[in-house]
Amino acid sequence: MEIWHMKTWEFLLSGGPLMIPILACSLLSWVVIIEKFLFLCSFKENPSVIRRKVLALIKENKITDAISLCEGIRSPVAKILAAGLLKFGSPKEEIKEVMAHACQAEIPILEQRLTILLTIAHIAPLLGFLGTATGLALSFHTIQTRATSMLAVAASDLAAGIWQALITTIAGLAVAIPAYIFYNYFLNRINMLLSAIEQSMNELVEYLSQL
Repeated sequence: MEIWHMKTWEFLLSGGPLMIPILACSLLSWVVIIEKFLFLCSFKENPSVIRRKVLALIKENKITDAISLCEGIRSPVAKILAAGLLKFGSPKEEIKEVMAHACQAEIPILEQRLTILLTIAHIAPLLGFLGTATGLALSFHTIQTRATSMLAVAASDLAAGIWQALITTIAGLAVAIPAYIFYNYFLNRINMLLSAIEQSMNELVEYLSQL
């Protein structure tokens, strides 16, 4: 039977008990991926658009309108700009400090659960390789047992252990690859967002200090 035509439960059973933690890693990684994707997609406003709108209102000396605009937008950029706008009239360093604190509060929220994906990307192949080792150990144990009993060793006697070794390796890599791809995708999006936040903070501080 070709591996691609196997039923899911047959594939899982062929991998032995180590398929349980590998399957758990797979389910957890996809929960995190879906949750993180929906979370990042909830920031509908582009950071550069938010920045331009806020700075346009500041140029017209509409600080209150700029604060209301930021408070009405679901975005870490808007939250941080609002924190700076609320300190309008304060010294430049004080505004920068308040915005920096707001930024530090947003970073853990943005990076939340990313370490789970990275951990799964690292341990899933190790679980697969552990399954490979146990499968091969099973095969050699079969050889030893039959040799001790003065029985001939057939290929079918070794098939179960070797098959288990291959299945767990495939499963571990199949879990790790998408987890690592999405980890890097989310990390790149967050880094781009943090870069936009830094640029927005610097521009806002300069505008407010001039006023």
